[in-house]
Amino acid sequence: MSDTLSIALAQINPVVGDIAGNMALIRAARAEAQVLGADLVVFGELTLCGYPPEDLVLKGAFLDACEAAVEELAAETEGGPALLVGAPWRVKDRLHNAALLLDHGRVAATRLKHHLPNYGVFDEIRVFQPGPAPGPVSFRGVRLGIMICEDMWYADVAETLGESGAEILVVPNGSPYEMDKPTKRLDHARARVEETGLPLIYVNQVGGQDELVFDGASFVLDSDGATAASIAPWQSQVILTRWTRGSGGWRCDGPKAPPVSRLEGVYQALVTGLRDYVGKNRFPGVVLGLSGGIDSAICAAIAADALGPDKVWCVMMPSPYTSEESLEDAAECARLLGVRLDTVNIGPAMGAFETMLAPLFAGKDADITEENLQSRSRGLTLMGISNKFGPMVLSTGNKSEMSCGYATLYGDMCGGYAVLKDVYKTTVFALSSWRNGQRPPGCLGPQGRVMPDRVITKPPSAELKPDQKDQDTLPPYDELDAMLEAMIEDEKSVAEIVAAGYDEAVVRRVWRMLDRAEYKRRQAPPGVKITSRSFGKDRRYPITNAFTALI
Repeated sequence: MSDTLSIALAQINPVVGDIAGNMALIRAARAEAQVLGADLVVFGELTLCGYPPEDLVLKGAFLDACEAAVEELAAETEGGPALLVGAPWRVKDRLHNAALLLDHGRVAATRLKHHLPNYGVFDEIRVFQPGPAPGPVSFRGVRLGIMICEDMWYADVAETLGESGAEILVVPNGSPYEMDKPTKRLDHARARVEETGLPLIYVNQVGGQDELVFDGASFVLDSDGATAASIAPWQSQVILTRWTRGSGGWRCDGPKAPPVSRLEGVYQALVTGLRDYVGKNRFPGVVLGLSGGIDSAICAAIAADALGPDKVWCVMMPSPYTSEESLEDAAECARLLGVRLDTVNIGPAMGAFETMLAPLFAGKDADITEENLQSRSRGLTLMGISNKFGPMVLSTGNKSEMSCGYATLYGDMCGGYAVLKDVYKTTVFALSSWRNGQRPPGCLGPQGRVMPDRVITKPPSAELKPDQKDQDTLPPYDELDAMLEAMIEDEKSVAEIVAAGYDEAVVRRVWRMLDRAEYKRRQAPPGVKITSRSFGKDRRYPITNAFTALI
């Protein structure tokens, strides 16, 4: 029986489907851990294939490749540290989400995920079978209780492990970021520690996968619930934790990362999501419309921080309604960020559409149709640049606009990725002020300000007609966002929101806008999820929906 153990936590950024590339990441982490003196290296959930693999695991050839890779990695553990690696695994023709202990040249133990999440963005029940309640795994004379991600969120798995002799709980994770998720994870982890009296290792992956971002933020809790070690969020890193058995059980000693503020977490989520979407899909960079407004300004800053200013191409597309102030602010944003800025006047396109449609529109007054044609002219311009030169179009709309349909299909909604898709306008203001004061670690944009103060303080406007302001159409953003959060994240009724102090007529109008815009959101590009209820997989409402008429 050993009284000491060295366990490395490997917080890495796998790519879904890139089995060879993920193997290389695993090998590199193992080599680093070996230098540190580790006995065991713990990785996140389904690290070998990337998480979430979705329907990839329905392909037999994909599963064959994963299993061959596991055997290859296992053979390499004849000497040096063992590996605890996540992979899809077939047992008697049933497919499981598994954690595999690779040691002494073989697959020494297999543990299967017991609780399969089936809510929000998760639908693992669709592709995996649940495993039985697991027992401990013996490693170097120590009984490790392995719980895969969701298994930590329930008491029964930890209870079973504790009752069957586990000494240290080990939790491989693929836990996506949400603004309040770090606190929730710690709460669940501490509950399992308190119930069992056992220390707990939590290892999460880091990086972006389509709309999901994983913050890492791996940690170790001692048996009293105190944090014994942690890894900073939003970065790939391997740390070594040293374990000692005493009269009260196992104690851990390891490095601790400083805390990260809420706004920095949100900003890093957006940077990480965009960086990995562009990088993992091999786009050479991004192109976006820079209007002089706050949404495009913060999108340009996020892009510069994620990719580097040299991979960000901004285009100012003025119309007759564009103010001189907006032209100045766009130019100053580009100068502060060090990004390319070109100007393409959409006046000729507007004139061409007016001439082309004049016979059909004869006798009709100008209305929102002409406003939308401006937005679509800009969308066509950006898509033309993308087609000709290759950068992905970055959409700049925010969650407040997407909620209310205050966006133009095939206009400002066009693009390959919408970095602010799950960010309310009030958060856009907060992030812009925050980023003007500091640059977070790992970001590639400039130190100091990234936009003029006037961009943050002036009233938002689409500038599609003279003297237009967003609040000509929408309630003030602080009120609008509070109502939208109640409707979307909290699923509150009109009556409940009115009882909280909001005008009933305004609440009903916002409710109708939210429901009527569903068809637009179905056609929107993907974007970073940061809230508990993002549009897309999280919130699935029918487009054809008569219930609105009853509200």
